[in-house]
Order: sequence, then C-alpha cells, then structure tokens
Amino acid sequence: MKGLIVKGIGGFYYIQTEAGLIEAKGRGIFKKQGITLCVGDEVEVTLLDDTGGKGVIEEIYPRKNHFIRPPIANIDIFAVVFAARSPKPNYPVIDKFLIAAEIHDIEPVICINKCDLVSDSEAAEIKAIYENEYKVILVSSKTGQGIEELENTIKGRKTALAGPSGVGKSSILNLLHPKAEMETGEVSHKTQRGKHTTRHVEIFSAEGGGLIFDTPGFTSFELGDIDESELAHYYREFGKYDSQCRYDDCRHLKEPQCAVRAAVEDGRIHPLRYKSYEDNYEELKGRRKY
Repeated sequence: MKGLIVKGIGGFYYIQTEAGLIEAKGRGIFKKQGITLCVGDEVEVTLLDDTGGKGVIEEIYPRKNHFIRPPIANIDIFAVVFAARSPKPNYPVIDKFLIAAEIHDIEPVICINKCDLVSDSEAAEIKAIYENEYKVILVSSKTGQGIEELENTIKGRKTALAGPSGVGKSSILNLLHPKAEMETGEVSHKTQRGKHTTRHVEIFSAEGGGLIFDTPGFTSFELGDIDESELAHYYREFGKYDSQCRYDDCRHLKEPQCAVRAAVEDGRIHPLRYKSYEDNYEELKGRRKY
C-alpha cells in the first residue's frame, strides 16, 4: 500500500494512506544502507495485522529532494521566514536558507513576519533587499497581513516553513491551518533568540490547499554541500555582472575591476546582500582549513 509519511517521532512513522493513518517502522535494511526515512517520503507500507493500525515500511519511492536535518523530502517551496523585528534579521543566516533551496532545486519564497512591529517604510526597506530576485511577502501573524497572499502562493504545493527560531513560523502555521494548534514561543529578551517550540517534523494540510511541513526551529543552516569558490553562483544578483569581471575566476572580494563590487557601490546590488556573501564566504573558507 502506498502512503505519505506525515510525521516521525522516535523511530515511529505515521503514514497517510487511502486506508487511513498507519503507524509504522522502517525495515532494518534502511539503517544498514544509511538511509534516513523522511517526513514527506512516499513509501510502500505493509500492514502487520487485521486492525490496519500498524505496519512496516518496505520501500521509499524516488525523491525529488531531501534533507537530513531536518529529515524532510519532496519539497516544492521553501518559505523562508524571518522577523522584521524581535529578533532582528540575521541576513547571512537567511541567505543560507535561500542557498539551501537553490542547491536542492526548491523554489524559495521569503516571508517577512512581524511587520506590525515596524513602520511601512521599514518593512519596505527590508523587502527591497530581496524583491528584485525573489518573491517576498510581508506578513503579520498577529494582524493576518499577507496570509492570503501566502496561501495563494503555496496552494497545491508542498511547502516547508524554514528560518531561525522565534520568528513566528508556528504562528503562521496556526493561521494557515488553524487546527494545528501549535505551541508558540516567546523571544527571550536577554538573548533575542526564539525558544524552540517544535519538537518534531510534521505535515499539515493548508486550508487553502497544499501541504505544509512544520520543521524544528533553526538558528543556522550549514552550507555543507558547497565550497567558497561556488558560493557566488547562489547569489542571484551576482549572475548579472560576474561575466563582466576582469578575471573569470573572480571571487568578488579584493580583485581589481570586479563588476559585482562595482554594482554594490552604485546600488545595483544591495550592500547587505554583499555583506552576507562576505560573511558566508569567510565561514566556508574557514571550515575548509579544518
């Protein structure tokens, strides 16, 4: 019987099938082969008894994409959520999520939450950093601003809510799927970091259509799949100018006649995006040394 893994807790997986929800464990062969079962996997499951409530996962169907941390698969949209304020945006971390989406061939959508905490002009300034290259939605989980636009964007798609802790992912999920009744956490005034409120990955159905993956809160996302020489390819704005650089292998840092840095200086590339590139480049470079 074919089904979709919608939740995984402690080695048990809950699979939605045409016969209903089945609790199952994976065959030992998956562990031997180093395969991690993921929420979002389409699987073949065999029932163990006549009650129909227990089963075993026999096979994983081919994946469109997948992540190990968190263990999710077959994502269409990465809804990268961050707050306009409380906590303040951490652009290098935000950009890591965007890069991860590009690496895994997932469409990124940016959701700037807590827009009710800033003025319209402040929200517009943050939106301007990304809006030329990405779809950006201004959201307030408190007032409901932008939720309808987000619903229309993810309708009929499989969407993962991603982003740092404390930015309001669970609050957004509550609006997209009121029956989720997710626990929401407050931001620590001392650290300005969110408390981790989601303990496991789970899929919910959006009221407007589509599936939403609620994932454990992140404070960072490691770019383990690339090295620093590839990083520029994942900053979309750079692609318009890098062919104009003096050197074919320009890293856009200190090289002479760099068209990317020239674009930053005259405002065609936002300086915060470039600063994010510098920070992430140095992080990747430093990791390679070890």
